[in-house]
Amino acid sequence: MIGAGAAGLVAAARAAEAGAPRVLLLEKNNKTGTKILMSGGTRCNITQNCDSGQIMEAFGKSGRFLRQALAQLSPQDTVAMFHRLGVATKVEATGKVFPQSDRAVEVRDALLRDAIRCGVQIQTAAGVSSLQAGPAGFEIFTTSGMVTATRVIVTTGGKSWPACGTTGDGYGWLEQLGHTLAATRPSLVPLVGGGDWSRELSGLTLPEVSLSVWQRAGQGAGKRPKKPIVSRSGGFLFTHFGFSGPTAMDVSRQLTVPGGFEQRVLRADFLPEWTSASLTDWLAEAKRQHGGQTAATVLARLVPKRLAAAVTAFATDDPAVATQPLAELKRDVLQGLVEALKGADLAVRGSRGFEKAEVTAGGVRLAEVDPRTMQSRLVPGLYIAGEILDLDGWIGGYNFQSAFSTGHMAGRAAATN
Repeated sequence: MIGAGAAGLVAAARAAEAGAPRVLLLEKNNKTGTKILMSGGTRCNITQNCDSGQIMEAFGKSGRFLRQALAQLSPQDTVAMFHRLGVATKVEATGKVFPQSDRAVEVRDALLRDAIRCGVQIQTAAGVSSLQAGPAGFEIFTTSGMVTATRVIVTTGGKSWPACGTTGDGYGWLEQLGHTLAATRPSLVPLVGGGDWSRELSGLTLPEVSLSVWQRAGQGAGKRPKKPIVSRSGGFLFTHFGFSGPTAMDVSRQLTVPGGFEQRVLRADFLPEWTSASLTDWLAEAKRQHGGQTAATVLARLVPKRLAAAVTAFATDDPAVATQPLAELKRDVLQGLVEALKGADLAVRGSRGFEKAEVTAGGVRLAEVDPRTMQSRLVPGLYIAGEILDLDGWIGGYNFQSAFSTGHMAGRAAATN
């Protein structure tokens, strides 16, 4: 077994528990679960408090691939597993499930203890250079020599957070064994872009913003599209390089597609609970009652003061408007404020790349893997689980759930098939 991350630790424990005579888990880092330790701001969001169907929805059309794996290890089963392993959990308002201690190391240590308890032999600092299949089984070439195996589970992860050791090593081995890859790209990644007005807001966090990604008119859509490619709501952060926070990272995978930054538009609704009509009426009433105040002063009743001032400048593109009383502003100027608050186009030029991405989009094509076992359809005895597969879901524990469930299934199947 190659890769001692979330999927690998669970797969190894389940394989040994299911009766595999010898389970060897190889990890190129000096310690196991490095990415677990870094995730969730070192808190580790292990899953989402929802049913299996909602987990599948988080992965879009690819989510159907997870049906059987989630039937074996659902989000509720995952929470129960950690409780058995001594990790108390809590559910936050967003539905994210964390260890009660807020310590990712507790999650990693529980999985590591479980693997050792089940009899797994773990070898760290064992980088794999090559994986070859032959008539007698597999040959795995490592920094400390060659290992042979009748079955191999690859759980090496993708390319996200390469500082954790996830540098896409497994892709090359699997391609040499005949597998094909969906092009990899960063997902759940902060976005680079913005203008002068947004950069002045660096550090400002908004608890509820709705972001949508739209196809540019004339870019494969012919005319202006009627609905967005994706829309997500939640926390949002202005940064010195662009945009971050859960919502920006959630929609990022629809922008990192080839040509996405040129052909797609990111649009922000800073007041998702308001309709444009209700906001227009509110501004009209504010003009009557508080006409002597500036637009920024009035809007600061609805949004943070810094955002109110920045949106006023952005919407009107006229510095003089910032000092004019609301009563002097014409209807088209007020309408521009509404449009800026309800549908500001945010210039996006790129992303922070794999270095800052939480997940890799793309990977081993799902059609080449049996979802009932995680065994390769091309190479008997080869099992593939976790992030290396062409699966990427929303932020919020969905991707860890996928790793746990596919690892669980692969371990049991490899030991019993």
